[in-house]
Amino acid sequence: MGLIAREIEARGIPTLCFSSALSITEAVNPPRAVFLDFPLGHTTGKPGDPSLQREIMLAALDALRTIDTPGTILTLPHRWDEDDAWKKAAENEGDLRSERTDEPQYQRESDRIAAQAMIEREGGATASNTNATNSQEKSR
Repeated sequence: MGLIAREIEARGIPTLCFSSALSITEAVNPPRAVFLDFPLGHTTGKPGDPSLQREIMLAALDALRTIDTPGTILTLPHRWDEDDAWKKAAENEGDLRSERTDEPQYQRESDRIAAQAMIEREGGATASNTNATNSQEKSR
């Protein structure tokens, strides 16, 4: 997001990135950001807690107005829970992503059909043709 934010800023539009991964945000160095020590994917608050979400959004809008040094990352004071037990639970979940394969994966059958139609319209190789070609090249 930092790269996109810098491009938008270069066109005169102020941006603010939300982060719950401080080390990554520091490495990407967006023009300005707010950090919340919350689980990944919950940078605007807990689901079903509109008052917390509102507090976070108001703090972020204030940060957009007040941060004037490029690269500033403001840590917001909100807490996910009374203690940090949620961090241990998140660490113990492990990586829940699907294994990567050479075959494209789609959320819905309609997505696969749409992608296949686009490939055929553009005269490109289908996923199965590409895999067959890759298999033939590997066997040589």
